[in-house]
Formats: sequence, structure tokens, C-alpha cells
Amino acid sequence: MPRPILYFVRHGETDWNRDRRLQGQHDIPLNALGRTQAEHCGVLLRDLLARNGRAIADYNYVSSPLGRARETMELMRGGMGLEPGAYRTDARLMEMSFGRWEGFTYAELQSREAAALAEQQRDKWGFVLPSGESYAQLEKRVQVWYEGLERETVAAAHGGVCRVLMAYIGVAEPAAASMGNIGQGVVYVFDGKSMIRHE
Repeated sequence: MPRPILYFVRHGETDWNRDRRLQGQHDIPLNALGRTQAEHCGVLLRDLLARNGRAIADYNYVSSPLGRARETMELMRGGMGLEPGAYRTDARLMEMSFGRWEGFTYAELQSREAAALAEQQRDKWGFVLPSGESYAQLEKRVQVWYEGLERETVAAAHGGVCRVLMAYIGVAEPAAASMGNIGQGVVYVFDGKSMIRHE
């Protein structure tokens, strides 16, 4: 049976994204560029969803509970002519926890966490970050969420969530998925066996 189509948006840029700081589950707000990216995704989604001949209000809308994803969802929905706050949140869509690495850049970690950082580079997918999670652990919680989708869904979440979805449906090997860039201001469309990127 075909999977419901998932329209996935990574939250817009934050100052920590701009500075290349590991954000994880810290609740950092969108910056001006991030708000512009979210509004752009609303335009993209309005056009993509209209092609299906269904009212855009009929889709399922869900966000990570972190503020940057919620703000992205609300800006998108407002731009689509929908009530900004009329969507659900799901904690399974939260970004991977980077534990004690959150707030640091990789350059800063090279002096503080050299041994752990070297181990992470050998197995980026399976490595459990100190006091945090691994991509493999993140995939388990996102998989349960994804398999529970019953209708076409628009989701606002995080780069790590998109990476594990790519690995789970088989459009990228885990090692490649963990290294790939996940764009902001982009809509990813997953149909259960493929992914298309719209900018």
C-alpha cells in the first residue's frame, strides 16, 4: 500500500546555524533570514499542494515542539492563508540531542572533546554523543512517527530528522545521510520510496 506523501521542511536559519553551532534541542529562535526562508516555503507548499486538487487545509500539519520549527510552521501556514496556530506538535520530531556538545562549533570541540570527536567521525551514524543521542537512536523514534502517518502530511522539523528519513526510506545510505547538507528554505517531498527537493 502506498505511503502517504510527506512534505518536509527544515526550520529556517537561526543565529546558531549561521555560526555553525550545534543546536540540537536548544530552543534558538529564527533570525531574519530564517523567517524569510519559512515564508518562501509557504509559497512553495501552496503551489505544490494546489496541484493535487485538494484544499490545502485538508492536509495534516505537524511540527517539532522546538520554537524554531513552530515559528517556521506558523509563518508557512500564514502565507498559505491558514490559521497559523492550527497544527499539532509531536516530540518525536525534535532534533537529535547533541548532549554536552550543544552550543559549540566543531572547531571549539576539537580542543575540548578530541577523542570523542575522532570516534564520532569514524561512525557518525552509530556514535552516541556525550549525554546525547546517535542518528541510529533518532531514526528509531522518527520511524515510529513516520509509519504512523495516515494521510498526506506537512511537517516542520530539523536537519537530523530529514537525514534519518532519507536513510529509513532508502534514498541514502546512513553514512551519506549523516554527512549531507539539508537545506533551509527548501521543501522535501517523500513518497515512501523516493525524495524530491523543491527550492
